[in-house]
Amino acid sequence: MKKRIFLAVAFTATLALAIVSCYKSDKLFQKSNEPETVSYNFHIRPILSDKCFACHGPDAKKREANLRLDLAETAFLPLKETKGAFALVPGKPEESELYRRITSSDPAYQMPTPESHLGMLSEEEIGLVKKWIKQGAKYEKHWAFVAPVKAKLPELDEEAWPKNEIDHFVLARMEAKGLAPNDVASKEHLLKRVSLDLTGLVPSLDLMDRFLADDSNNAFEKVVDELLKQKAYGEKMAVHWLDVARYSDSYGYQDDNVRTQWPWRDWLIHSFNKNMPYDQFVTWQIAGDLLPNADKEKILATGFYRNHKYTEEGGVIPEEYRIEYVLDKTKTYSKGILAMTAECAQCHDHKYDPISQADYFSLFAFFNNLNEVGYEGDVSQSKPAKNPILQITDQDAKQLLTFINRQDTSALYVSVLGERDTLRKTYILDRGVYDAPTTEVQARPLKAVMPFDAKRYPRNRLGLAKWTTDRKNPLTARVFVNQMWQQFFGRGLVKTTGDFGMQGDLPSHPELLDWLAVDFMEHNWDIKRLIKQIVTSATYRQSARIDPKKLAVDPENIYLARGPRYRIPAEFVRDVVLSSSGLLNPEIGGPSVKPYQPEGLWEAATSGRGELRVYNQDKGKALYRRGMYTFIKLTVPPPSMIIFDGSNRDQCEVVRSKTNTPLQALVMMNDPTVLEASRVLAQNLMKEKTSADAKITKAFRRIVCRTPTAKEMKVLQGYFQEQAQLFKQKKLDPTKILNAGEYPQATISDKASWAALMQVITTIYNMEEAITKT
Repeated sequence: MKKRIFLAVAFTATLALAIVSCYKSDKLFQKSNEPETVSYNFHIRPILSDKCFACHGPDAKKREANLRLDLAETAFLPLKETKGAFALVPGKPEESELYRRITSSDPAYQMPTPESHLGMLSEEEIGLVKKWIKQGAKYEKHWAFVAPVKAKLPELDEEAWPKNEIDHFVLARMEAKGLAPNDVASKEHLLKRVSLDLTGLVPSLDLMDRFLADDSNNAFEKVVDELLKQKAYGEKMAVHWLDVARYSDSYGYQDDNVRTQWPWRDWLIHSFNKNMPYDQFVTWQIAGDLLPNADKEKILATGFYRNHKYTEEGGVIPEEYRIEYVLDKTKTYSKGILAMTAECAQCHDHKYDPISQADYFSLFAFFNNLNEVGYEGDVSQSKPAKNPILQITDQDAKQLLTFINRQDTSALYVSVLGERDTLRKTYILDRGVYDAPTTEVQARPLKAVMPFDAKRYPRNRLGLAKWTTDRKNPLTARVFVNQMWQQFFGRGLVKTTGDFGMQGDLPSHPELLDWLAVDFMEHNWDIKRLIKQIVTSATYRQSARIDPKKLAVDPENIYLARGPRYRIPAEFVRDVVLSSSGLLNPEIGGPSVKPYQPEGLWEAATSGRGELRVYNQDKGKALYRRGMYTFIKLTVPPPSMIIFDGSNRDQCEVVRSKTNTPLQALVMMNDPTVLEASRVLAQNLMKEKTSADAKITKAFRRIVCRTPTAKEMKVLQGYFQEQAQLFKQKKLDPTKILNAGEYPQATISDKASWAALMQVITTIYNMEEAITKT
């Protein structure tokens, strides 16, 4: 009997070891998720937030039993409704009322209560709470309000994989989850990826050929350096900040007339191309006009805060709209630069974050002293800019502001920031209503983030800028690094890019985020250096191939065991089409343009007044400008861009939604720009004395950025032959297809082959891979 038991145990142990060995060999063996030391921030607070704070959190109106669990100073107090009991007894979970109730099966006693519909805690969650209490139930300051520090690089099992410090942190997280990195992406995929990420354009055939032929160890690094030097880099980088800045070419509201903020956009592109340090970049935009000896470039930078909507309607209350404009500036600052949802405290104390209404209006006060009014009176004609205004003369553009792409020599007018001569008092507004002032407050940034030393910082926007870019500020560098990470991987290390507060997601790689933030500041806030670190990492260079087993473990690719794969942003869909076809007008900066748009759409949403009452499509080279230069009318955003999830720019936006709809396919199949690009690329290839197969291969390489497979070529060859035959037999009319767009047609006698090649190219543009970063 004992022998049989021994054999059974031995067999079971052997089987278990075999299973473990199998999983380990597959590199998907899951290690224990229970941490050695339980952290309040990273393990306990998310549980309490989901299950307990609804009744025992910051909201006093919904608080039950006078118990508040989100603050240490209240969580350890004696319970008023249960004499002699404590919610938490450090070191003693069995004596802690919190632990007793989450483990109880008595509906009248258990927490959360059945009627709350919050659900009971899982066994894993209960285990974490128990271990946390045993370890002393230590509360921690919110992680985002603690200044980042550079952690020591983690030790790894696979020391050969990392290319730089980023990879040490990423691989350590992979190994903890039993994951392993993908192989390096092919050179063709990698070049397309980095070209789209750094310029928003497909790589040229010359660059493809040079990179494929370069077998040196630093071949990829050389390509990165080359792309970072291109003027298109500044354009690519500017698009995200245009979303943050809610840039548009009209004022919004009813009449929605034209305005001239585009010189600020030219400055933005210029600042990225010259690699302006981020602390200076932020300072100029917050308070360039208050800097000593402020010149017109510094003042122009403050146009960042004047991009919001303005009313031109008659009969409005000026003070109401002036307050609206200050609220917008406050939100743009807090969300875009600090990733805090401070606007939630406009009407009442924040429900989750330590931001009172007084804190909110103290921040509001920095923007409340602007020399700006809520309504400027005469709306009989559109005004290109609203006071305070910066006038840019022809001489300015020739000397100091040489980066501005002027179309003529007339003066330009841009809305910028400017202070009043006397200080305007700021009050807490009851329920946030403009005409209900209560208690007076002084200008002060969010105290929960970092104290404001009035001896070091003046109580104006320059003081706010200095506080924001102080090396001790725990948010500024973290937030920007996270936004940049999002640009290259599709999601930030903190998924909630605009919310680093209590309800935001925890960082997936907290030590990496902090290491990058500190390193960024230590190297003088160098943006290009940060970007080069990211794109030259082994993490970034991985293949985007999806392993089903990895997908099951990590469907969102949180642990970065594969390369990024997602559809490119709206502006760059247009840019890929234009650059691959040869149609792209590479001109940098200047006024926005009006490309093809569905007839009548614009007019259906206008008031019938003003300069923008009808849509006047541009002609010639203006039709082929990059997507970022497309005219944005706030009441009628560009339809093709909105279909591809472009920002409508009516408020600060730090992350765009990602959808997949049939309308997107319809745009690629029917958009005049796509059809025109197909026709122009086809006509240029028809001029070359090469075979049809060579033309198809070249078109494929220009658009998809790799050589087609034999299977793909067979399909495309067959389609070309079928279409050419139909055109030659007059079953299809080539002239109808070849009339796409306004670009001049070449004289080509073989219209059947030309039209057939155009159809093939349109098909290539409609491949998912054409507009997907892989």
